[in-house]
Amino acid sequence: MDVGTNTTRLLIAKILSGEVRVIKTGMITTRLGEGIGRQPYLLGPAIERTVEALLNFRKIIQETGAEKVLAVATSAVRDAANQAEFLQEVKNRVGWDIRVLPGTEEAELSYLGASCGLKTGISEPLVIDIGGGSTEFIWRGTNGLNGTSVRLGAVRMTENDCTLANIKEMLARLLSSVKERGIRNLVGVGGTLTTLAAVDQKLEEYDPDKVHGYVLKRQKVEQILGRFEKMTLDERKQVPGLQPERADIIAAGVRIALAVMEGLDAEGVTVSETGIMHGILYKDLKAEKNFF
Repeated sequence: MDVGTNTTRLLIAKILSGEVRVIKTGMITTRLGEGIGRQPYLLGPAIERTVEALLNFRKIIQETGAEKVLAVATSAVRDAANQAEFLQEVKNRVGWDIRVLPGTEEAELSYLGASCGLKTGISEPLVIDIGGGSTEFIWRGTNGLNGTSVRLGAVRMTENDCTLANIKEMLARLLSSVKERGIRNLVGVGGTLTTLAAVDQKLEEYDPDKVHGYVLKRQKVEQILGRFEKMTLDERKQVPGLQPERADIIAAGVRIALAVMEGLDAEGVTVSETGIMHGILYKDLKAEKNFF
């Protein structure tokens, strides 16, 4: 499970013949990071929504008979002044110890999940993971993986009312450094990019197989952002491929994606359905010598 700033997600899988077979997935928009742009702590109603989502997932896990539970939390919990209180609440009511990921490890896990999940080889990519509270950037250098996490996500940028120009300014130094290394190939994970792939294909019903490996062109991202910025919230909620719960934060997420593409002069980004949760799974299996 991934307890994120905007969504709480579930992945249940098993290993068959050396391959990860997905049994069930789940996602609930809990908006744990509500108010993240205004105060440094998790709000009571947001905590309650998240605990209820975890209780829902616990029931599903029990029904499927999963043998091991791995649960992590990212930006919202990582930055929260009341982090300990939230973790204890989950422990008391759900019975799980949630591990809070440092930004660098979150980046590494996103890279692992994306690179292992894409069957088509992409030479020396930059993996970007646009979340609700942060965005991770990961690339392979001469001394191994380089990863950094920036406190810049779809929820946070929405609440701070950040424009495309603001975001480009915040990312300028980092993207300039990456660009100097000659990195142009982008792989993207996270809800913003999978949503963009669904919107670009006008998917009335979300289809992971059509999203995974889809190449989003920068020109299309520009066009979609232009459409979203002219729409009311109610109009966005009617867009095929866009979950209504994400309608209020999608424009900020798209601005982040576009800022990265423009900053690296990249013409497109390959979208991956496999990200941090697959990375957690691969890392655990590797540690147990059950995989790789």
